[in-house]
Amino acid sequence: MNKLFVSLLLALGLSCSAQAADGVTGDVAAGQAKTVVCGACHGPEGNSVVPNFPKLAGQGQRYLLKQLHEIKDGKRVVLEMTGLLNTLSDQDLADMAAYYSAQKGSVGAADPQWVARGEALFRGGKLDQGMPACIGCHAPDGAGNAAAGFPHLGGQHAAYIKKQLTAFREGERTNDGETMIMRGIAAKLSNKDIDALSAYIQGLH
Repeated sequence: MNKLFVSLLLALGLSCSAQAADGVTGDVAAGQAKTVVCGACHGPEGNSVVPNFPKLAGQGQRYLLKQLHEIKDGKRVVLEMTGLLNTLSDQDLADMAAYYSAQKGSVGAADPQWVARGEALFRGGKLDQGMPACIGCHAPDGAGNAAAGFPHLGGQHAAYIKKQLTAFREGERTNDGETMIMRGIAAKLSNKDIDALSAYIQGLH
């Protein structure tokens, strides 16, 4: 089981390395001005108050930049963002990622009925089914690994986490690289597993 866990981490790390940022350095101040329109859905500082829209504040810059590029290129489909990034340059995207990464994220509350199950999955995975614990990439407190491009999850809206895990499971979201790491993990999650993980992550910090 340990070998499986390590190999999964290495595969994901190699995938993220292959999809590294384009080398453009983002500017936080410039990014603030360029994210004004984004505030309508994600909040002025990236702390969305609408559960369907993700919190971007405090998210890793590398991860944000990857998502912005893939949404712009059509590799990740987000209907609400259709066309919004088409006219933006690599510098614009880097500035926006830098701004949101520099902000402080907010934390919600976990639904008590799901905490025990969610924590067990997040910290222990389902090793009997070959599913590693979430902490391997996303850290025990949900902070992720910014340098490796593993996203910050702690405090994210439960509704958004649920939507993404379901999309990975159903093959509707496919930008997790050639290793298909998230699709493979989500395939082993039941609806109740996803509810529990999503609720637990919302209160994690």
